[in-house]
Amino acid sequence: MSTPGPAAEQSTFVRTYAVVRGRTKPRHLLGLETVLEAGRGRPGPAQAEECAEILALCRERRRSVVELAGRLGRPVTAVKILVSDLLDADALAVPLTQPYADTGAGSGPSTQLLAALSAGLKRKWPDAVAYPQAG
Repeated sequence: MSTPGPAAEQSTFVRTYAVVRGRTKPRHLLGLETVLEAGRGRPGPAQAEECAEILALCRERRRSVVELAGRLGRPVTAVKILVSDLLDADALAVPLTQPYADTGAGSGPSTQLLAALSAGLKRKWPDAVAYPQAG
């Protein structure tokens, strides 16, 4: 099994630089866990071929930024830049999800969820001291 030489690594770096057109930061604040889905818009004609791959993956199902980077074999920062371009074109969207089920008792987590979380934390860190201003 051979490892890629310096020329192959240089080629990958140059290709990534060209794909993002020398940009080093995305326009949108995206975390590794940011979930994306296909939007209603279309990417511009000058978009990189990786943009078409990102759209195809997100049309299959919702994907996280880190999953897209892994599937494309590209650095996360480069994928964030491409995702930002697609968000600007409305070709991708960040779906809004409800953080808690509507139980009719108001917004926020249920008492059962908080009790289960508390029990789990106490099991993990039995010697932890409670924060006096919590809750």
